[in-house]
Amino acid sequence: MKKIITTLIILAAIFAGIYMSFHLYRKDKTPTVKTAKAKTTEVNWYDDLIFKNKSFSFEFFRALNYAYSEGADIAECISTGRQIKDGDINSWYTNWDKIATRLYNLGSTWEKQNQLVSTTEAYLRASNYYRTAGFFFRSKNNLDKGIAAADKSVNSFLNATEYMPSIEPIKIPYENTYLPGYFIKTNRKTKAPLLIVTTGFDGTAEELYFEVGYAALKRGYNCIIFDGPGQGQVISKQKIPFRYDWEKVVSPVIDYGEKQRYVDTNKIAIMGISYGGYFAPRAAAFDDRIKACIANGGILDFYDFIKPEFPPNFLNLAETNPNKFNSIMLEQMKQSPETKWFFDNGMWTFGTTTPSDLILKLKKYSLKDVVQNITCSMLVIKSEKDHFNLDQPKKLYDALKTNNKTFLEFTTEQAADAHCQMGAIAFSNEKIFNWLDKTLDFK
Repeated sequence: MKKIITTLIILAAIFAGIYMSFHLYRKDKTPTVKTAKAKTTEVNWYDDLIFKNKSFSFEFFRALNYAYSEGADIAECISTGRQIKDGDINSWYTNWDKIATRLYNLGSTWEKQNQLVSTTEAYLRASNYYRTAGFFFRSKNNLDKGIAAADKSVNSFLNATEYMPSIEPIKIPYENTYLPGYFIKTNRKTKAPLLIVTTGFDGTAEELYFEVGYAALKRGYNCIIFDGPGQGQVISKQKIPFRYDWEKVVSPVIDYGEKQRYVDTNKIAIMGISYGGYFAPRAAAFDDRIKACIANGGILDFYDFIKPEFPPNFLNLAETNPNKFNSIMLEQMKQSPETKWFFDNGMWTFGTTTPSDLILKLKKYSLKDVVQNITCSMLVIKSEKDHFNLDQPKKLYDALKTNNKTFLEFTTEQAADAHCQMGAIAFSNEKIFNWLDKTLDFK
C-alpha cells in the first residue's frame, strides 16, 4: 500500500499546493502495489531550510511568499518556523496562531492611537498567519478549530480594508445567496480592464490579494477576488461545495463587475490559480465576455491525470466496489497524515462522505468536451518542478483550438519552478501582467 500512500500525497499537492519532489515508478500489468522510489537528483530550492516534512516546508514558504505583498515579514516567519515541531500539526497551529494574535492585538492598539498605516500592515500579516495556522485542521476532530482560524483571517483582513480605500468588501449575488469577495478599484481616473481571480482547493479570497490583487492594483487594473463554492467562507459558512460547471459561478461575478464605474467591459480577463487552472478555462469556454484567460497551472482533466498514478484498475474499485475502496483508503488515512488531509479536506469541500464518492466526483472535472469553445486569448502556465502537474499544462495548451494561445514555463534557473511559482510571485506577476497588458492593449 506504500504506492497508494505516495500517490495520495501527490493528489493532495494538486489541490493544496503541497509540493512533493518525487516521481512514481509504475507497473503496467500487475495489480499489486509496488514500493515507490524517490528521485534524489532533483531538489526544491526550499527543501530542508526549515522543515524536513515537505508539506510543512511548502506551506511555510507559501506564508513567507507574501512578504512581497505586505502579508508577511521574513523574521516573523523564520522565528515562528523554528519554534514548530516538524510534522506536528498542533505545534504548527499554536505557533502561527501566536504570532497572528500578537499582530492582531498590535493592530488594535495602534488603531486606537490613530497609527493607521501601522494598523493596516499588522492586520494584513495577521490575516495571512491565521490562514496558515488553520491550514492542516480538516478532520472531524479539529475542523471547527480550522474554521475559527479562517474566520480570524477574514476578520483581520476586513479590519485592514477599513484603511485601504482601493479595496471594497463585496457580496456578489449568486443563485439564492452571495459570494463574498473584494473589489479592488483601479487607481486611474479612466476606465481600466477587470481581472477576475479564482483560487483553488484550499485558497481564500484574502490570500488572493497577496498573491495577485496587490500586483493588479499597482498596475492600475480593477480586480475581483472572491470565494466560490467549496472555498473559504462559502464552504465554511454557507456549506456550498465545489461544482464542476464553474461558468455558473463566474458569470454572476462578471455581471457584478460590469456594473462598476471604471471597468472597461471590453477588457475582462480571468486568472485561475492551482485548482483554478481548471476553473478559469472552464468559465472562458462558456462566457465570451472573457477576452483573456490565465491558467496557472493549466489543467485539462483531473481524472485522467490521477488515474495512471494508481495501480492498474485500482480506481475502478471506487465505482465497482466502493466499500473495498473506502476500506483501503481509510486504512491509509490512519498511516499517512497527507492522505488523511487530502480526503478530509476533499470530502468537506466537495460535499461527499466517502473517499470513493470524492474520486468519482472528480470525473466531471474535465475540459475535454468544452475546450474547443474557448476563443479568447489564453496563457497556459507550467512550473518546471511542479511534479504533480507536469503534463496537464501542455495537454491543455495542445487541446486549445484558439490561435491566440501562449505557453509559459517558469524554470529552476529563474527560481520560479515551484507550484504556482511560490516564493517567486514578484517575477511571476511581472511575466503574467506583461502578457496581459499586451493582450488587452493596456498601458
